[in-house]
Amino acid sequence: MLTIAAGNTALQSVLPAIGRSLHVRDNAVAAAFSVSALLWVLAAPFWANRSDRQGRRAMILLGVGGFAVSLTLCGVFLLAGINGWIGGTAAFLLFIVGRLIYGSLGAAAPPAVQAIVAGRTTREQRTKALTLLGSAFGLGTILGPAIAPYLLMGNVGSVTIGLSGPAFLFALFGVAMFVTVRRMLPDDRTEAALEEPGSHGAANAYPSIGGQSSGASITAATASKSERVAMFDPRVRAWMIAGLVFGHAQAMTGQAIGFLVIDRLALPPTEALQPTGIVLMMGAGAALLVQWGLIPLLNLQPRAMMLVGLVIGAVGCALTGLATSLYGIATAYALASIGFGFARPAFTAGSSLAVGPDAQGSVAGKVTSVNGASFVLGPSIGVGLYEAQHSLPYLTAGAACLVLVGYCAVALRPTRFTPA
Repeated sequence: MLTIAAGNTALQSVLPAIGRSLHVRDNAVAAAFSVSALLWVLAAPFWANRSDRQGRRAMILLGVGGFAVSLTLCGVFLLAGINGWIGGTAAFLLFIVGRLIYGSLGAAAPPAVQAIVAGRTTREQRTKALTLLGSAFGLGTILGPAIAPYLLMGNVGSVTIGLSGPAFLFALFGVAMFVTVRRMLPDDRTEAALEEPGSHGAANAYPSIGGQSSGASITAATASKSERVAMFDPRVRAWMIAGLVFGHAQAMTGQAIGFLVIDRLALPPTEALQPTGIVLMMGAGAALLVQWGLIPLLNLQPRAMMLVGLVIGAVGCALTGLATSLYGIATAYALASIGFGFARPAFTAGSSLAVGPDAQGSVAGKVTSVNGASFVLGPSIGVGLYEAQHSLPYLTAGAACLVLVGYCAVALRPTRFTPA
């Protein structure tokens, strides 16, 4: 879980520099991840259902194998572009083909992993075990951008590896995971009797920069599936709208941050990787501080958490768009991440508390879908606005959060919430 998430976000964090080095349009960089996220969102529920009916070990091997193959192909295509064997546009078109494999097959592993853990634990142990598993997935989205700048490679003979290094190295990690799973994970058919009846896996949201774990997939994997709830059921409609809006705001700002660092600091693409990593680590650390420290300490209700988060997020987004130094960008982006760090668990908890126990699994699935869908169009919208004017995605995201404050103040119902 950690390897899959880290590999995806590591590549996402260095891709703005790669795009600038290959002289391709910024929106082509965003499109590469939008296409991958779209396929993940569509494929994740399919693989989750399949993991319940067929071999979970086979699904994990499929997901990890798809991850390794995708990154290998991406690395090869980027290598060809960096060394001038093919044009930059051709390299990126082929890169998108590699991303299609990740989006289609990578989503197979997380639900199968969840199903195995759920099947090997008692009902009392299950939530704690799946929470630990979700933390690995979330930790991967932080470690990927943090270590990516240090994975650049030099020349091998006359061939320049350079910015394609993270893709190749994480592909090796994927191969190592594939071999480990194949050798160490027991065959489902011989171990089926050990699994507790009714255990199942659930779709995970697309692992992306800023897409912190919300716990929704854990609820979906542990709750019953008896009552189906529509996406815009009156009980959860306001929460779903809020999740879509702030999710897109977060995706817009996160995807454009690499370009902002390059342009505001006037750095060559390769020299911008470490400053970009610092900004992303500041944002991730701020979000974790909120989710692991402030939310349990303050014990706010979901509605209050959402309103506080949106106000802080609006201020942080606007300041990020106006910042001109590394300190200013990092501090403002961390402030925006604090806001989204309040809003994301508020969205999950508020949606859950709006329905009864029989609908928990269905609502958790909707929350996961919304979280993933935000990273389908959000990056392309953000980078498109960035190409028009560098501050525009951040000012737009801030304005959207402020408008959402007014909507949520009226539409969201107060609910009681005790953080875990």
